[in-house]
Amino acid sequence: MADVARLAGVSSQTVSRVSNGYAGVTEETRRQVRAAMEQLGYRPNSAARALKSGEFRTIGVITFTLSTTGNVRTLEAIAQSAAQEGYAVTLLPVALPTQDEVRGAFSRLEELAVDAVIVIMEVHLLDAAVITLPPYVQVVVVDSDAGDHYTVVDTDQAGGTRAAVRHLLALGHETVWHLAGPEDSYAAQRRADAWRATLTEAGRTPPPPVRGDWSAESGYRAGLDLAGRDGCTAVFVANDQMALGLLRALHESGRRVPEDVSVIGFDDIPEAGAFLPPLTTVHQDFAEVGRLCVAAALRQMRQDAPERGTTLVPTRLVERASTAPPPGR
Repeated sequence: MADVARLAGVSSQTVSRVSNGYAGVTEETRRQVRAAMEQLGYRPNSAARALKSGEFRTIGVITFTLSTTGNVRTLEAIAQSAAQEGYAVTLLPVALPTQDEVRGAFSRLEELAVDAVIVIMEVHLLDAAVITLPPYVQVVVVDSDAGDHYTVVDTDQAGGTRAAVRHLLALGHETVWHLAGPEDSYAAQRRADAWRATLTEAGRTPPPPVRGDWSAESGYRAGLDLAGRDGCTAVFVANDQMALGLLRALHESGRRVPEDVSVIGFDDIPEAGAFLPPLTTVHQDFAEVGRLCVAAALRQMRQDAPERGTTLVPTRLVERASTAPPPGR
């Protein structure tokens, strides 16, 4: 920095202000300093700057899987929102959802120097008290029912499910079958609970749910089962990927969609409108989830205090061509 200052004919403080992007420096001086930096090959040392300020401008993200659409799109939204705020993201996948694995992930992120951590939890852990997160780290949790203990950001799983089931009942279907996600998934349980409650409130008997693992292949296997069920004229599917497999199974079984069976998914993935037929589905605003996660993390860092409570991001039903009144209506 002293070499740059001598070459540019300014003070070291002026060089510091230019390298950190501060105001109060004339454009001509700024050009002189930058020219000297380029000539000498000077680069600001972010590590040294972080040690001085105590801020690393990096957010850590822990996730248990990148195989699901929701996790990938949430991670993408977090990265974009962090970049807009001038922060980088350090991703740390965890192989197994255990206390030791999570504790180890936090230790590694601490070594990598992050300012806060966002945990894409997905599976039932925090709400079951199986895992506790370190109290010395500012933490935001995605997709969990642990709002009494942590800052949680989640999609309105129940609201989206109610909208889907009520849409099918309003079309005249006697009941709605459910292709659910994995039992250990918080989101899958929230959607299954809301599906069951909505049918019960409407005076309908919920059929036994069929479970998949979020993949299109599991949706296909479940679809072969549902295609043979008497009275199955409407299916609410816990995600769009399983709905894709279900559509294929119904087609191969000679069940037309939506003439014989109506299908609704959940997520509104970019390809949902290109399904055959285009899929009616519940839209999740992953960009807003990412923005709120980053905003909450930065707020905690600046206040140097944890927050408690859950923020729900609204959903909306996107009606396309995969739903219709039941046969004979």
